[in-house]
Amino acid sequence: MLDFVRNQLHKALAIHSNPHLLLACSGGVDSVVLFDLLVQLNYEFSVAHCNFGLRADASDADAEFVSALCKNAQIPFYIKQFSTQSYANEKQVSIQMAARELRYVWFNELKETHSFDEVLTAHHLDDQLETFMINWGRGSGIKGLRGISSDRILRPLIDWPKAEIVAYANEHKLQWREDASNTKDDYLRNALRLHVIPAWKKIQPNLLEQTTKNLQYLAQAHVALEQQRKAFQTAHFISYKEGYRIGIDSIKTLQPLEYFLHALFSPYGFFQTEDLQQLLKTQSGKALYSRTHRLIRDREELLLAPLAEKTEVEHRWIPSKDMSYPLVLRVLSKGTASSNTAVLKSEVLKYPLILRKYRKGDYFYPVGMNGKKKLSKFFKDEKYSMLEKENQWLLCSDTAIVWVIGKRVDARYAALSTTQNPLVIQCD
Repeated sequence: MLDFVRNQLHKALAIHSNPHLLLACSGGVDSVVLFDLLVQLNYEFSVAHCNFGLRADASDADAEFVSALCKNAQIPFYIKQFSTQSYANEKQVSIQMAARELRYVWFNELKETHSFDEVLTAHHLDDQLETFMINWGRGSGIKGLRGISSDRILRPLIDWPKAEIVAYANEHKLQWREDASNTKDDYLRNALRLHVIPAWKKIQPNLLEQTTKNLQYLAQAHVALEQQRKAFQTAHFISYKEGYRIGIDSIKTLQPLEYFLHALFSPYGFFQTEDLQQLLKTQSGKALYSRTHRLIRDREELLLAPLAEKTEVEHRWIPSKDMSYPLVLRVLSKGTASSNTAVLKSEVLKYPLILRKYRKGDYFYPVGMNGKKKLSKFFKDEKYSMLEKENQWLLCSDTAIVWVIGKRVDARYAALSTTQNPLVIQCD
C-alpha cells in the first residue's frame, strides 16, 4: 500500500516542487492510515478535523484523539466545531448534506488562507460502491454513477478496499476511533454498508474489482458525452446581453434528446426533461422557470436568461452630468440624431428625467411616423423577444416617453433644425 500511495501522490503532485498538503482526518481508521502513510513518505502536511457536534461527548473525544495524534507526530492541525443541526435546519437539507457542505467550505477556506497545494481525504473503494448505489437509487444519471466526485480533492486510497485498509492498520498497530453511529442503519449509506453490500459480496466475491472497472467505464462514457455537450454549447449557445439564444432545430438534432436536454439545462436549474421537450413544441412566449433562470420559447429559439428583477425600478436623472447606472448616458455639447443619440427640445422636458422599463398601456409618437403607437406594437414590429422587452430602458419626462433608448425618439420631444440649445444624449 505504501508504494502504491507513493506512486499515486507522485503523479498527482508532480506539478508542485514541494507540495504543502492538507489532510482531512476524522480519527477513523481510513484517515488514520492515510495520516500514517503521509508521515512515512515524509510529506509536508497539516490536518483538518471537523467536530460536527452530533454525537455529544463522542464528537469531543474524536477531536481530542486527532489533536493528540498530530501533537505526537508534530503535525500542524486545525479543528473546528460546527452547528451542523442548525445549518441543516436553516438550509433545509439532510444532516449528511449539511456536514458535507460545511466541511468542504472550511477545507477550501483553509486551502486559500494557508496556501495548501492540495486537500486529501481518505475515501476508499467501499465508499465508491456505496455512493454508486445511493446515486443509482436517486436516478442521478451517468454523472452520479461515476461514484465520488473528484471535485479537486486528492483521494489516494480510492482504489483500496476497506478490508485492506483495516488490515494495514492492524499490521502497523495503529490506533483509531470507531464511530458508534456506523453500527446503526438509520441512514441509507449505513444500511447499504451493513446489510446490502455484505450480502452482495457473498454472492459475487469479486464485486469490488468489478466496481472499479465499471466506474472507469462510466467515467469514460461521461467524458465522451461531456465533450459532445461542450461542443454543442460552444457552437449553439449564442451569447447576447440578456443571456443565450439557442436554435430549436439545432437542439432537436441531439440524440438521445432527453439526455442532452438534461445535460444542457440542468446546470441552470431545469431538471424535468418532459417540460423541456414540451417547450420545444409549444407556441412562442411560453416559458419555464427555475430558482435562478428562465427558459423562454421565442419563435424558433429558446432564450435562456437569469431571472429578471421582480420589483419595478425607476431612476431619476438631471442631465447636468452623465449617468453611469443602470446604463451609461452621456450628455454631449452637440451631436446628430441616431438610434444611439437623442437630440431633444430641452425646454419642453420636465426634470428630473425618469429612466424606467415598459408598463402596460405605454405609447409614444415615434419620429418618422404619423400619430401615436402603443409600445407593445412597436416591440412586435421590431421583433423584440420577451427578454428584450423586459430589458428595454425608456427615458421619460414625467409620464411621457421621450426616448426608447437606442431605438426611437418621441416626435414631441425631438429637436428641430431651429431648436436652440438642444439636449444631446448618447447611450453606450
